[in-house]
Amino acid sequence: MNNQEFFIRLEQRADYRAVEELTREAFWNVYKPGCDEPYFVHIMREHADFIPELAFVITHGDTIVANIMYLRSWLEDEAGTRKEILSFGPISVHPDYQRRGLGKMLISHSAEAALRLGYDTVVIYGNPENYVCSGFKSCKRYQICLEGGVFPTALLVKELKPGVLDGSKRLIYRESDAPTLITPEKAAEFDRSFPPKEPAWMPSQEKFYIYSHSTIG
Repeated sequence: MNNQEFFIRLEQRADYRAVEELTREAFWNVYKPGCDEPYFVHIMREHADFIPELAFVITHGDTIVANIMYLRSWLEDEAGTRKEILSFGPISVHPDYQRRGLGKMLISHSAEAALRLGYDTVVIYGNPENYVCSGFKSCKRYQICLEGGVFPTALLVKELKPGVLDGSKRLIYRESDAPTLITPEKAAEFDRSFPPKEPAWMPSQEKFYIYSHSTIG
C-alpha cells in the first residue's frame, strides 16, 4: 500500500453523514443482521464523553474510507478512585479498503494524539485477532476487569506509555454510558434514512457471539 494515497485528518461537521454511511457499509451484517453502529456514531458526537480531538478520518482522494472515534472511560480501584482513560469504537474501514492496514494507521495516529492530550491507556471491546498487532493485550495481564472480577476475552488494553499499568492491583473498567442510549427501535428508525439493505446472518456473527460471551479464568 502506498500511504501517500491516503490522508488522515480530523473529522469535520461536513463529514458526519459520510462517516455514518461508511460505518454502515463496514458493519452491515458483521456482528448481527443489519447493524446499530451508524446510529451510535450519530448520537455519540453529542455525548459529554465524546472527544472530538480524537475523531479522525482517512481520505482517499475526496472519499472518506476509514474513521475512528473515542469516548472517555475510567479505571476504578478498590477504594473507588478513578483514573480517566480512553475507549474507541466503532473503528470503520470501508469493505473495499479492508486488509490494507488503514485501521492500524488510525490506531497509531490517534494514539499519538491521545498522548499529547495527556491520556496513557486505551481499553476496548474487540476481537483479539484484529487488535493484538496494534499493541493491545488481554485485560487479564493488567488485572483490569468488570464488576465482580470478570475478565472478558474481548476486553483488550493498550498502554500508550509503556509500564503505566503494573498489574499490581485489580482495576474495574467503567465505560461511558453512551452505548446505553442505543435502542433497537431508534437504531432501526435511523437506518431507514439510508438506502435499503437486507439484514442477513453471517458466520462472523457467531464468532462475535463466542468472543463477547467468553471470559478468561
